[in-house]
Amino acid sequence: MGQIEQARGKDSKLQALRRPPILAKIIGTGFGSGYFPLCPGTAGSALALLIWILMGEVIPLPYKEAFPIALEAFTIALILIFTVLGTWATAKLMPFWGDDPKRVTIDEMAGQWISLLAAPAFVYENRIWMALGALILFRFFDIVKPLGIRTLDRKTGAFWVMADDLLAGIYSMIILIIIGNIPGWVI
Repeated sequence: MGQIEQARGKDSKLQALRRPPILAKIIGTGFGSGYFPLCPGTAGSALALLIWILMGEVIPLPYKEAFPIALEAFTIALILIFTVLGTWATAKLMPFWGDDPKRVTIDEMAGQWISLLAAPAFVYENRIWMALGALILFRFFDIVKPLGIRTLDRKTGAFWVMADDLLAGIYSMIILIIIGNIPGWVI
């Protein structure tokens, strides 16, 4: 066995011993949703939707109707915090899992929360329909990648892993706001 083969063998053994940081794995995989065997991106989006719905239930009932801004403020905080944490986690995981790994679903969660910004402005009973619409629209934009989303998806780097999903969330939010403001539509 030559020196090159021995060096390769040592490098692969060292790489096997190195593991991604656990906190980066927890955050990057969207609290484990990235390990879902089928459609991990959809699993991450569904988890984000569930977190958003539960967060809405935590807000005391009198404030739900009077101050939908409270739910929006919490949602914006989630978006900002998890975009920063997601970029950090993705940067830590990329050396182990490659560029834009499928297990990283925190980007889908942040994008899903952006699309959900359209929902709190509607009456409480209709928010669930808006939330389901947000999930469907966001997954459509995230999978099909029209209108510049694919351009962002092709860029390399941890921020760009997040950016295409953030733009998909923005497009979903805009469409939901337009649909929700059509006179006579009850969503």
